[in-house]
Formats: sequence, structure tokens, C-alpha cells
Amino acid sequence: MSSGITAINEKVQKESVFIKDLKTQIKSVIVGQEYLIDRLIVGILANGHILIEGVPGLAKTLSVNVLSQAIDTKFQRIQFTPDLLPADLVGTLVYNPKDGQFTTKKGPIFANIILADEINRAPAKVQSALLEAMQERQVTIGQNTFALDTPFMVLATQNPIEQEGTYPLPEAQVDRFMLKLKVNYPNKEEEHEIIRRMAQTNKQIKLKPVIQCQTILSARGVIDEIYVDEKIEKYILDIVFATRDPQAYNLTGLNDMIQYGASPRASIYLIICAKAYAFMQGRGYVTPQDVKSIGMDVLRHRVIVSYEAEAENKTSEDIIKNIFDEIEVP
Repeated sequence: MSSGITAINEKVQKESVFIKDLKTQIKSVIVGQEYLIDRLIVGILANGHILIEGVPGLAKTLSVNVLSQAIDTKFQRIQFTPDLLPADLVGTLVYNPKDGQFTTKKGPIFANIILADEINRAPAKVQSALLEAMQERQVTIGQNTFALDTPFMVLATQNPIEQEGTYPLPEAQVDRFMLKLKVNYPNKEEEHEIIRRMAQTNKQIKLKPVIQCQTILSARGVIDEIYVDEKIEKYILDIVFATRDPQAYNLTGLNDMIQYGASPRASIYLIICAKAYAFMQGRGYVTPQDVKSIGMDVLRHRVIVSYEAEAENKTSEDIIKNIFDEIEVP
């Protein structure tokens, strides 16, 4: 067994070299935001979609744009507005009066990296069209079904303030996102560097791609081989099951705090994301710290708090932190 781990370890160290180049290229534009950059890379390595929440001006859109430029991919930014229609996203059939035929006009969803800007400003039908494409990796226009490009990744942003004119995503739809990130303000030193770099009237950002799509696809194949010990798998199951039945894990203080626990999708995503995170560290095996590092981002939108928790100003993050603190680490 140990020889097998050594082999995959060496393979990961060899295949993950591009991570350093990718991060260096992104950081040539983005100051700070280490957490955001790491999680964006985890998302694309783990073949998942990401929901990013943060107040305006925190480089959410810029980070996604820079990521897409650093990878040789097709990028589309879609600004979600209340009058957006599903056809504006996926495409439609266009009638040609000359020959009486309908031709397919594909929408902006046909790209590798999609930035769904302010996703909660579009009505439910548009959100559903996007989320269906995310889940099925295909789009139906008329009677024809079209497979989406590979890799395919949706990065959606939403604004936690200014809720007038928004359509909040239902919990069942939010569950489709592998990760939900919360982006915070930079510190004073980082913001000082930001104004030095960006305080120009004609600042244009153009990056050369440092990796190809095939590099990402090859990395995913290696990530699937990363070793996860049975103890780690049981640790992940304990964490997820503790969100559903805290009493079974002697977390009596959480009994009335959780309305709905995490779905089985959480267990799957915790494993995949922990593997991707280990890959980024150049390791061929998953540690409990990998699970802890990525766990909050996988779980924060999957644990629905009760009215009792809201009355005590307890958030899902408070509950998840409590679970991680109490569940025994292997």
C-alpha cells in the first residue's frame, strides 16, 4: 500500500507543477485574496461550480476574468438582470423566411468558464435554465440537445446587500454549487498595493495563458487517483451525518438549531474537493486538515438553520465550526 501511495505522490508532485505558474499569473493582477484564488483553482480541478458572495468591489469578477485569461479557454460573462430570458442564456431557434427553416442560435452558455454576474437578479426561470445546464452539462434547444464544452465551469456572484429587485436562489438550487465562497475586504497593506496597481484612468488587463485546457483535464485524472484512507472517509461521513442528527454525536446544543442537514452531495464533494486541495499541495493522499480547510466552503450553503438558530443569531457557519471542533479527528 505504501509503495502505491509513494507512486501517486510522485505523480502528483510532477503533475501539479503548473499550479505555481497559474497562481503567479493570477497574482500578477490580483492583490491578496489568497482564499478566493485557491478556491477558484480547487473548483476547476474538482470539476465543480462556485457561488461567490461578497460586497461590490472585492475583485470577484476580476478574479474570474483573470483565471480565464491564465487558462487558454473560452470565457463568457453574463450580466443577470430582471428582464433576462432563458433563451438569452442557452440560445434559441431563429426562423429564416427565405427557406422556411429554423436554425439554432447558441447562447453564451456555450463556453468553458461562465461568469454569472449577480445571479440573484434574474428570475427563477433563468436561474433554473443555468442550473440545469450546470447539472446535466447539456442544453436542449428546440428538439436538439447539445453537449457543453469541457471543461465547463460556472462561477456565479451574488451581492449580500441591496436585496431590492433580487430573486434569492432556493436552497435546492444552491445545493448544485460545489462551493460557496464568502469574500471579505482586503487588509490595509493589500489595499495600499491595490491602489498603486489599479489607480489608473486607462488600466487594461491582458494576460497570456500559461496552461491549456488539456492540462486541467489531465490533472483531474490524477486527482481521481489520490489516496483517501477509510478513516478519512468515515471522518467525512461523521461530519455530514452530524449536520442531520447532531444528538447522535452528543452535540445536544445543536438539536434545535438545524432545520435541514447536508445532502449526500456534500459527502461526495468533500471527498473530491479534499483530493483537489491535496493535489494543490503536491500530495498524493488526503489528510484531515484538507477536509477541514475546504469543509466550510462545501457545507455553508447546505446546512439550513432553524428559526431558533436565527433567533439566537447563529449562522450555518457557526454550526459547522462547532461540528468540526467536536467531531473526533482520525
